[in-house]
Amino acid sequence: MSEFALTQISNIILGTTDLARSVAFYRDTLGLPLLIETEGFAFFNAGGVTLSLSTAHAALADPPAGAAEMVFGVPDVTAAHAALSEQGVAFMNAPRNVTGDQWAANFRDPDGHLLSVFGPEKA
Repeated sequence: MSEFALTQISNIILGTTDLARSVAFYRDTLGLPLLIETEGFAFFNAGGVTLSLSTAHAALADPPAGAAEMVFGVPDVTAAHAALSEQGVAFMNAPRNVTGDQWAANFRDPDGHLLSVFGPEKA
């Protein structure tokens, strides 16, 4: 039996049809630090995981086999919801309790990828 195991996600790549628009959204609206931008790619520091945007991946995309969601952990969902709303993020729902003391609110990026803020309510 092999002892090999995958233990860490290092990079998440999202396809985008408009790199400049998506870079502005993730950098300016959500506040992720842009590490580097090259032809057709942008790389962000997402707290231990690199978030990459790729125009080539958008061209490869078929309808997904299942839904995917990228979740941003935050210390205060209510405050994150308010701050991002002020930045022009259109949420699909108000913060709601999803499990125990954890709350979430969902939104989409300019290419329609499902995103959310998740953590305690702290209102």
